[in-house]
Amino acid sequence: MPRNQPGARRVDDRRVISGILHVLKIGCRWQDCPAAYGPSTTVYNRFNRWSRRQFWLKLLEALAALGTVTRSTAVDSTYIKAQRSAFGGKKGAKAQAIGPSRGGQTTKIHALTDVVGRPFKLILTPGNVSDVTIAPGLLADVQGACYVLADKGYDADALRKTVRLAGAVPVIPGRITRKKKIPLDKKRYRDRHLIENAFCRLKDFRRVATRYDKLAANFMSAVALAATLAFWL
Repeated sequence: MPRNQPGARRVDDRRVISGILHVLKIGCRWQDCPAAYGPSTTVYNRFNRWSRRQFWLKLLEALAALGTVTRSTAVDSTYIKAQRSAFGGKKGAKAQAIGPSRGGQTTKIHALTDVVGRPFKLILTPGNVSDVTIAPGLLADVQGACYVLADKGYDADALRKTVRLAGAVPVIPGRITRKKKIPLDKKRYRDRHLIENAFCRLKDFRRVATRYDKLAANFMSAVALAATLAFWL
């Protein structure tokens, strides 16, 4: 944790983190955080300050680097509804990862999970961004993957080629519109449910299931902290 921070009678970090987790789990406003965790402004300001430093994301990456098993990797995304309080961030909605989709104004969380379904890499985009365009960036730094599991939304020749060049086998069903049928390892494809389970578990945190934060950096921190607590601690 960051040390030697200024401030008289500094509230203990353990109390503040407990307050942050309470807000993420319950979904209440920061100002409604119980006084037992310290002043609500302190809880929010410290979360915001650590978010700017990408502390929560770096914590997730550090923990995942020590225990990720990427022999089989799944990639997918999920939509998050953006509430009206999420609008008004600087540089507009697009810069804060909010965009129109079938469900209205949404944010999309793209994730990679390892062989047992633990998220170890996350990217935020507006809800109208195509999954297949983000997948290469997610997979770029993955080491030792033998199989990459994904649904039909990732069925593209370019992505299949990228996966094969990385030394992995794409386990992706072909779209119904394909003229030539794509072979699929159905037994291994069953493991793709693990990433769906991971998204469900992340959405047990109310402030992840619905986006209230104006800043993409703060929402990403909330997702990273939820993933760290649910899967890596």
